[in-house]
Amino acid sequence: MSDLFYERFQVISQGGILMWPIAACSIVALAITIERFYSLRRATIDTREFMDTMRTILRQNRFQEAIDLCDQTDGPIARILKAGLLKHNRSKEDIRESIEDAGHLEIPRLERYLSALATCANIAPLLGLLGTVAGMIKAFGRIQDKKGQVNPADLAEGISNALVTTAAGLTVAIPTLVIYNYFVSRVDNMILEMEISSSELVELLTKNRGEHEI
Repeated sequence: MSDLFYERFQVISQGGILMWPIAACSIVALAITIERFYSLRRATIDTREFMDTMRTILRQNRFQEAIDLCDQTDGPIARILKAGLLKHNRSKEDIRESIEDAGHLEIPRLERYLSALATCANIAPLLGLLGTVAGMIKAFGRIQDKKGQVNPADLAEGISNALVTTAAGLTVAIPTLVIYNYFVSRVDNMILEMEISSSELVELLTKNRGEHEI
């Protein structure tokens, strides 16, 4: 374990000071990835089964039971549907507005920290590029100091800085970008399910009310 830690420290040392912000980006990206996996997993429900149950309950005008079902279900879809159910005796516009207001609260929760993850994916390769430039400046500075009379060992440090920082930046950026796109796609799918479910709820409430009045 100590040997592995020493090897990693040596790699960071070879890359120079810019390896530390790159390492910080990797730590932040990892923390966000773990948090988002856990949070989005908790927020995911079987929407089809949930809506089938909701549909059966609402056709019998058992509104309190539908609200209780939403309370028992942990997820953004259940929370926005509950907001509409609480206004089931209001107009269609009031129900829709209540659902939209609840959606405006839920969407930021789903997208939380994704901008920070995207920032890590964008900054890491730029830091690597900056390290490359700094390493090449160091190598050419050594050539200038020795007036062109250099051997490969004289240039090794600068070139090592350049290559290590570039590799480190790309190593952090590539998986972070893939994970970011995965989360964005997953959140978009959840938002689409929220919109479809809320539209269906509005139609169920207004349709049932019309049938009941007739």
